[in-house]
Amino acid sequence: MGRLDNTAQRADLRWLGAISDEASGEALPLALESVAAGFPSPADDYVEASIDLNTALVPRPTSTFLMRVEGDAMQAAGIQHGDLLVIDRSVAARPGCTVVAIHEGRFVLRQLRGERPPWHLVASDPAIPAIRVDDPGGELLIWGVVMHAVHHLLPRRQRVTRSPGSEATAPAGPWAQTPPP
Repeated sequence: MGRLDNTAQRADLRWLGAISDEASGEALPLALESVAAGFPSPADDYVEASIDLNTALVPRPTSTFLMRVEGDAMQAAGIQHGDLLVIDRSVAARPGCTVVAIHEGRFVLRQLRGERPPWHLVASDPAIPAIRVDDPGGELLIWGVVMHAVHHLLPRRQRVTRSPGSEATAPAGPWAQTPPP
């Protein structure tokens, strides 16, 4: 069987850097009601608490890093091109974890699988071959465990943007108009 094109095998990650030890101090409103993803239920129209996403998503800032996904090797697992990953290097990787590894000098994003050694790093795309973790000829290092993947649901042209020190702005268009009362 022929070797796949190298670009099809990768889910490259773009380095964004370490998380600051200091929280932003900007807590976001949090409704105490949950949103129904199945049968709808009535919800209150007011916010009862707040949440600081730094605290909620980054419990260990000194060992947490952000990376952006480039590629679609993990798309079937819900991790898409452009997603922002929150990676904790202090968490021990176990089978079932999605991990960032360094393989042949590059960051790769895969799921760690196996009941016992040898474990494998597996892409969610079945056309991409698994990487054996204990491959004696390979260079592999489990770099960190993915704790969260954040991705946009709106197309890029519809996303709300925010400049430092300014209010959030949305692109003009019919989706940004308020419907008549």
